[in-house]
Amino acid sequence: MTSILTNSAAMAALQTLRSINTNMEDVQSRISSGYRVETAADNAAYWSIATTMRSDNAALSTVQDALGLGAAKVDTSYAGMSSAIEVVSEIKAKLVAAREPGVDKTKINKELSELKNQLASAAESASFSGENWLYNDSGTPAGIKQVVASFNRSTNGTVSVSTLDYDTASSILIDMDDAQLGRLTQDVAVVQPFGPSTADATYFLIDAGSTTPAAGSEITLDATTSEDNIDGMISAVDAMLSNLTDAASTLGAITSRIDMQENFVANLMDVIDKGVGRLVDADMNEESTRLKALQTQQQLGIQALSIANTNSENILRLFQQ
Repeated sequence: MTSILTNSAAMAALQTLRSINTNMEDVQSRISSGYRVETAADNAAYWSIATTMRSDNAALSTVQDALGLGAAKVDTSYAGMSSAIEVVSEIKAKLVAAREPGVDKTKINKELSELKNQLASAAESASFSGENWLYNDSGTPAGIKQVVASFNRSTNGTVSVSTLDYDTASSILIDMDDAQLGRLTQDVAVVQPFGPSTADATYFLIDAGSTTPAAGSEITLDATTSEDNIDGMISAVDAMLSNLTDAASTLGAITSRIDMQENFVANLMDVIDKGVGRLVDADMNEESTRLKALQTQQQLGIQALSIANTNSENILRLFQQ
């Protein structure tokens, strides 16, 4: 049946053209945004996963910043510790020089005083972002310092933050509250088998005016300082030097760990970005091919609609005389 009120062919052609235009809008949106899944309406499951992983990546970026800050603190402490080791080694050498017969011990003591001042200056200056792992004047023990190391998401969806912990008890050089908590202010006991009448003794290197001072003898020289006492001081300084070397080794190990963690976090962020991209990014080669095909279909659809409308006009010929 032919009807002038209902053009079935035109309606079918129009429906096809509408579908083609809708598909073209989707493709153009993917090309302009670069996303195959841009909103939850595109694919709720993939959009949810991608949104969560992007949030985790933002947290990992903050972890990267925290690791950089932690690395700066450790590097600052290591620099101060290295300087302290050099100065303590020099003090040890000066004490050995004081062991020479006929040497002026008072002049050597002046050098020792300047070296001690250098130690105090290095310890107090080794501060970064308000934290000093070599010098404590807070009135309480410095305790354990933490560096944010990673952001973790478990298989059940719970999240947590892990840290690298460092006990500053091994690196505090000067403690203004309790001298026994500072490597250079604490008492160091030495055995003195240098003479039949020489007793064991305890020595400390720096008198920092701590609230709780050391009980031993400060390492100083005067004209009457005996050779046995100098030997004891050398032994005490050598023990301090060993402790400082151990602390520097620990700081070096933490620096290495932070470097490895920084590399891991950077690689992890890249892997997450790639994973999210596989889920939601548009394949531009595929989309450009699809767009070209839809443009052709659109032209054909317009042509088909034009033909369907023209068919209705042929009815007029039936009424022409």
